[in-house]
Amino acid sequence: MIKNIVFDFGGVIVDIDRDKAVQAFIKLGLADADTRLDKYHQTGIFQELEEGKLSADEFRKQLGDLCGRELTMEETKQAWLGFFNEVDLRKLDYILGLRKSYHVYLLSNTNPFVMSWACSPEFSSEGKPLNDYCDKLYLSYQLGHTKPAPEIFDFMIKDSHVIPSETLFVDDGSSNIHIGKELGFETFQPENGADWRQVLTVILNS
Repeated sequence: MIKNIVFDFGGVIVDIDRDKAVQAFIKLGLADADTRLDKYHQTGIFQELEEGKLSADEFRKQLGDLCGRELTMEETKQAWLGFFNEVDLRKLDYILGLRKSYHVYLLSNTNPFVMSWACSPEFSSEGKPLNDYCDKLYLSYQLGHTKPAPEIFDFMIKDSHVIPSETLFVDDGSSNIHIGKELGFETFQPENGADWRQVLTVILNS
């Protein structure tokens, strides 16, 4: 019986537009943004930021070096937000409804630029931050690991006391779903951009 639901952020709660993000970083001056940015797993300084090995300011400075000019925190943040399309309130309202019957958590590969937006009233048109939709957020840059590393799952399991067999893990990344299954989670892999509400309801009622 499912008692807990763990959502990914980008690609599940909020749709990802990698091409838009690439263009945003190119506008900053990062000519090779297309080879540096990935929809699921970053590399180089982008990965170091999401693992918490670089602070937001250290990332800004190193990105500026790559772009050949000094960048502000705000323009760096706006480039990161290029990954995301408009937030679908229907999904957020659905998740709020789930919290009446389930514990709801977030497990995300992310960074402080994205979360400074997501955890603010600017996140949704209703003025609610992401925190209002989940019992707790488990964020890669705060935990020092990114999915699909088992360490980030292990931390969440120990901290939240969830039992994997009683937990549905929802993620659009195949490598993340694979490790989730290995650790004993029930899993659901929607496609980025999909309206997964009806399918998720069927899974939870089965």
